[in-house]
Amino acid sequence: MASTKPSLTQQGVTKTLSGANASFKDKGKPMELRLSNMVAAKAISDAVRTSLGPRGMDKMIQTSKGEVIVTNDGATILKSVQALHPAAKMLVDLSAAQDIEAGDGTTSVVVLAGSFLGAAEKMLEKGIHPTIVAESFLRASTKAVEYLTEMSTPVDLNDKASLLRAASTSLNSKIVSQYSSTLAPIAVAAVSRLITPTSNNVDLRDIRVVKKIGGTIEDTELVEGVVLNQNVVVAAGGPTRMEKAKIAIIQFQLSAPKPDMDNTVVINDYRQMDKVIKEGRQYILNLAKKIKKANCNVLLIQKSILRDAVDDLALNYLKRLNILVVKDVERDEIEFLSKSLICKPVSDIDAFTEDKLGYADLVEETNDDGVKVVRITGIKNRGRTVSILATGSNHLVVDECERSLHDALCVVRCLVKKRALIGGGGAPEIHVSRLLSQYANSLKGMEAYCFQAYADALEVIPTTLAENAGLNPIAIVTELRNRHALGDRNAGINVRKGLISNILDEEVIQPLLVTTSAIELSTETVCLLLKIDDYVQAR
Repeated sequence: MASTKPSLTQQGVTKTLSGANASFKDKGKPMELRLSNMVAAKAISDAVRTSLGPRGMDKMIQTSKGEVIVTNDGATILKSVQALHPAAKMLVDLSAAQDIEAGDGTTSVVVLAGSFLGAAEKMLEKGIHPTIVAESFLRASTKAVEYLTEMSTPVDLNDKASLLRAASTSLNSKIVSQYSSTLAPIAVAAVSRLITPTSNNVDLRDIRVVKKIGGTIEDTELVEGVVLNQNVVVAAGGPTRMEKAKIAIIQFQLSAPKPDMDNTVVINDYRQMDKVIKEGRQYILNLAKKIKKANCNVLLIQKSILRDAVDDLALNYLKRLNILVVKDVERDEIEFLSKSLICKPVSDIDAFTEDKLGYADLVEETNDDGVKVVRITGIKNRGRTVSILATGSNHLVVDECERSLHDALCVVRCLVKKRALIGGGGAPEIHVSRLLSQYANSLKGMEAYCFQAYADALEVIPTTLAENAGLNPIAIVTELRNRHALGDRNAGINVRKGLISNILDEEVIQPLLVTTSAIELSTETVCLLLKIDDYVQAR
């Protein structure tokens, strides 16, 4: 009877090495599990691969709520993908990690991880132990980061031209690339306003992007002051413009108090009825008078869940006292507003005093292209925060504009964290790949194989850039290698002209941190996947 046991070749293990490095024979299940993980992770990688680069395709995503998103931002695409396989989820998390660390290169990091997994699979088929592959890959990534740092050029944060070029390169691969001349200067100016000579990071929560539908992307602007998401309440005919504003942020309600429990009060006498209404009015009038007594003339009222934040009666009183009212300020906006306006949120009417107020020259609701926007300008002792007003003709455009701005802001932030620039267009990957291949020749044993496989895997970035631009990837990458071998280490793919040129002359540059972080994070994820040999489902 013929044996049904699969041969070693079928298990993905072949005998190619002998002696001390004898072929690694693994039991069937761990090998199958590794291959299953690799197939799932590579499927995710292939899904976003077509979105890489300035000529990358866009994805249309329909969310569970029925909203449509059109984007080519790797992190946004993968966030919306419902990955069921645990290994696929790891690649989604990898993209999110790159988004937090660098903000850009979220597609590249997943494409690199897919390529490294393909290289690791070939090594496993040769019979090399997964641990040796993982350790070699980690060492190769450290070496790659060294080579990248060596080829980078230092940048000075006062050199606005370099920052602009880096931000423009990031925006060129987005849907809104034709507006990069508008958005790149905004991103550079926003981050420049937050940095001090000694700072080595920027908190992007201090930059607020307010989205409004109306106008075009070209109307997007950096506002000197603060822009609010909400509009001024004009139901009672209150003011919409206030000069020499004294601003208060309140977290209590300007409406008749309610008990915590549901209860019913039966009133059978109209005099008592009058008394109740009178009491309610008096209560609200006292609140309004106390607010006016503190010389406040602009009120920002936090959104309330339990009862109305402000009722019609209160609005009427505030109008008579000439106080401008903005209601429904979200809880998570309070911190940003108090930091920007240098005023303290007030949670109780008894604590409402003049020292809690913020001061500004003008609070005004303007109407540009049918967009109502509340701006607070001329803020006294303004905090280190920035507001950007993003406009567009519809939700799809405004959302994509915000995502692109976020990436451009992150690129400038990367240059604050690590002040060095390298070329784009596949130049650094080919350069590192060449140096790693040379280094692999000086090694012995299995490690040499692994280093060579890692070096070849790095070529996926230029290959994909060429494929997505409709060029011949084999011819382009061969020519690119040739130019690098002749010593032109800044030669990269010029996607617009479809040929190889000096990428620094084309002003295609990116922060060093984006590429080093992509290589480190993708290698770590691949090594993590290689070391998994069993999958247990917990009950």
